[in-house]
Amino acid sequence: MAHREYESCIEACNSCADACDHCATACLKESDVPAMARCIALDMDCAAICRLAAGFMARGSEFARQVCALCAEICQTCGDECARHSHGHCQECAEACRRCAEECRQMAAA
Repeated sequence: MAHREYESCIEACNSCADACDHCATACLKESDVPAMARCIALDMDCAAICRLAAGFMARGSEFARQVCALCAEICQTCGDECARHSHGHCQECAEACRRCAEECRQMAAA
C-alpha cells in the first residue's frame, strides 16, 4: 500500500502542516504583526502544500514525487524564514519544516 511506503514522509508532512498552522496563528498575536507577514504567508503556503503532498502519497498518486519536490522547496523556504525569528513557535516550525523538506527530498528522489 502506498501510504505505508511513504509513511515517514506523510507523518513529516502532517507534523509540518500542524506546526505551520500553529506558527501562523501565534505570529498574528505578536506585537509587530507586519514584521511577521512573510512568515505568516509562508506558514499558510507550507501547511497547504504539506497536506496536499500527504494526500498524494496516501493515494499513491503518479504525481506524488513532483508534489513532494515542490513541498520540499516550500518547506525549506518557510523553515529559513521561521529561523530568522526568535519566537519559540517560529523555531519549532523551522525545525518541522527542515525535517519535512528532507523527507520530501528523499521521497522525490526515490
